[in-house]
Amino acid sequence: MIYRVAICDDDQNEVFRKFNEIAGDKTAVYISHRLASCRFCDKITVFDAGQVVQTGRHDELLGQEGGRYSELWYALAQYYG
Repeated sequence: MIYRVAICDDDQNEVFRKFNEIAGDKTAVYISHRLASCRFCDKITVFDAGQVVQTGRHDELLGQEGGRYSELWYALAQYYG
């Protein structure tokens, strides 16, 4: 089942907090096109044209100059507030 929602930033943060609480120490898959929402993830996998192009934590991926994740992050950073 796939759910799509549009929520404000405060509500979105509450969803992420609850997601982590519910997942606990279990493996959970979170799929998002909003990079700002991926910051809480332990491991991020970046796909481009159907291929895995990067894997790592948010800070690691930002540190990979020229990487797809940092390219997209900085292109969209103006919207993250």
